[in-house]
Amino acid sequence: MPPRQRLPDAMYWLMTCRHRRDAPALREQHRDAHRQHVASGGGGLVRVLIGSALTEDDGEAPNGNFGILEAPSREAAQAFAESDPYALAGLVEAIEITALASRLQAHRIDPMTP
Repeated sequence: MPPRQRLPDAMYWLMTCRHRRDAPALREQHRDAHRQHVASGGGGLVRVLIGSALTEDDGEAPNGNFGILEAPSREAAQAFAESDPYALAGLVEAIEITALASRLQAHRIDPMTP
C-alpha cells in the first residue's frame, strides 16, 4: 500500500477532551454517535489519525478522550471537538487543542478516518 498522502496545508493537532465524572450514563447513551463522528472526521472537518478514551490511573474509569487530528487549522480541530456528540450532550467539561510538530511521523499511524 502506498504511503497515505497528507491533506493539503494540514497540520497535526492533539485534541484532549475532559469529561464530567458524574455522567457515565450520558457517555454510554452517546457512544455510538461519538464513534460515527470520529469515523467521519466530523463530516470531513478533520482526519482522525488515532484516538481513544482517557482513564483514571486504574486504566478503567473513563474521564475523557483524546485524538491526533490532521486538520487545516486550529479552528477546524476545535470545531470537530465541539461538534462531537459527547460535547453536544454536555459530557465534555474542557477541550484543549495543541499543535504537534510538523515532523510527526504520522505515516506510522493507520488512520481511523479515511
